This record gives sequence, C-alpha cells and structure tokens, in this order.
Amino acid sequence: MSTTRPYSPGDRGPEPSGASGVPASPSAFVASAQDATAAPGISPGSRQVRRLSFDGESGVVPLARDFTRQALYAWGWLPASTADRRAAAEDVLLVVSELVTNACLHAEGPDELEISCDDKAIRIEVSDRGAGQPTPRTPHRAGRPGGHGMFIVQRLCLDWGVVRVPGVAGKRVWATLGAPA
Repeated sequence: MSTTRPYSPGDRGPEPSGASGVPASPSAFVASAQDATAAPGISPGSRQVRRLSFDGESGVVPLARDFTRQALYAWGWLPASTADRRAAAEDVLLVVSELVTNACLHAEGPDELEISCDDKAIRIEVSDRGAGQPTPRTPHRAGRPGGHGMFIVQRLCLDWGVVRVPGVAGKRVWATLGAPA
C-alpha cells in the first residue's frame, strides 16, 4: 500500500539532531555506537545507521548497492546462513536500487542514502530535490518495460512513504523491510 505518512507505524520519527552526522566522503559511513554488533545479536532496541552522500558522484546506483552490501555484511545479514536470509538481503539491495534509480529518473538525482537497522527491520531512505510524488503505476502492466520500480518497492516492503519538509525543496522516500528470522 502506498502511503505518505512521514514515518512507518510505530516509528517515533528521525533520530534526534546530532545522533549521527553526515559522512565526509561517499565511502565513509556514520554509525551508531552499536554498529559493530551483527544483526542476529543486535540488542533489543538498538539501532544502527549508515549514510552515504552522493554529492558529485557518478554511477550512484552501483555505489548505493555496494554501500548497502557492506552494511549488510557489517550487520550480519550477509553472508546469509539460509536461503530466506539470502532472499531478505537481496530484497534490501533491490529496494535500494529501485529508490536510487527512481531519484535518478524522476528527480535531479539522489542526494543521500540512509539505511538503518534494528533487530526487527531495516529502513532505507533516499533523499532528492525532486518535486514529484513516487507512486506505483496503476494499473500495473507486468508485460511492459519500465514503470515497475515503486510497484516492486510496494510488494517487497512492509511499508513505504514520502517525507517532505515545508519550505524545503525535495523529499525523502523511505521504505521498511522486515529483518530475516
């Protein structure tokens, strides 16, 4: 289901200001104190966050996927011990690709990718300067090329939405996927 709620159900909103900063370079990441903990051993309530700035970068989709894959390894999602865990990690990578590609095609390109993980879910956020509203194409036509990105996001995610700040250009498109069992 498409939504424009600023946060997924049960989410109390963004981290307080200063909880984590923006990286100095695209290869850098910002993480919470618990970042060294692998996903299976994440203590309840702890949240790990990584951010990637796309400022001046090219090849942003593969860059975003590689950045996300590194986070999944650090958080214990990869290497996957079961087929279900592998599928969950592949879903995360696909959603990252779709959200970043959508920002490239329908906005002025992505500004930042933020991924966060706790013991129950992973949240992906892509910010851009675009004014458009992402929506799954309806009716969905599986046989036609293109236009499947937000339909894929809708199908794979627990929830997704758009955050806009009044008076500020652009938006943050977020999606939440469940952590592997």
